[in-house]
Amino acid sequence: MTDPTDLQRPGEPVVDPPWEPPIAGTEIEHLSAALDRLRTTFRWKAGSLDADGLAAQVGASSLTLGALLKHLAFVEDYYFSTKLRGESPGPPWETVAWDAHPDWPFTSAGEDTPEELYALWDGAVERSRTRFAAVLDEGGLDQLVEETWPDGSRASLRRAVFDLVEEYGRHTGHADLIRESIDGLVGEDPPADWRPEPETPNPEEHPNGQYPFVPPHSGSNGWRPGFRRPAAVGRPHRARARPLRRADL
Repeated sequence: MTDPTDLQRPGEPVVDPPWEPPIAGTEIEHLSAALDRLRTTFRWKAGSLDADGLAAQVGASSLTLGALLKHLAFVEDYYFSTKLRGESPGPPWETVAWDAHPDWPFTSAGEDTPEELYALWDGAVERSRTRFAAVLDEGGLDQLVEETWPDGSRASLRRAVFDLVEEYGRHTGHADLIRESIDGLVGEDPPADWRPEPETPNPEEHPNGQYPFVPPHSGSNGWRPGFRRPAAVGRPHRARARPLRRADL
């Protein structure tokens, strides 16, 4: 945790960094701030790297920071579109042939430039914040979302967001280890004055100014809006450290 006294001059009030959760806020304020703090820490650990850095691995693990950026971009779009609304997660996810390439966010990340990966994650997080604010305007955390259990019961918004906090907690820990192995960067929170660099795609590579791109492994097995998991699958999908599989959706 960032120590507010590190930012304080004598006689001045304590000023917390923007990602610090409130000391005594509402449930919604604490939950959303806890999620944003993890997002910020993850982005810091994954940020400002070249292609070699984003492809670095630790030990026998094939996990990379580039793969985590792309996986968590998918998780953001999946949670705040499909889980909340039952809607398509949008491009590039809806055109992926998931049956043929169930690990696509992990295995395809090496084909993307650092600018593309950062833009993909940054854009997904901004969409999530907008969608979360919109659903909160319709009710509190007790309202039911579209995520459905095999017995037909539906999850609450509270449960969906807590699952995302858990997902980021797991993968931020992965990012800690990978980043330390790359350049020795360590720490629980970013420096108080840290902000992500404006890393955007090269306009010469994307002349239409649009990203995400259409993935190379598109096909007839792409996303089906309104798709529901067969009852035999068991518990509803919570994005895990292992690659997502089509049967989880």
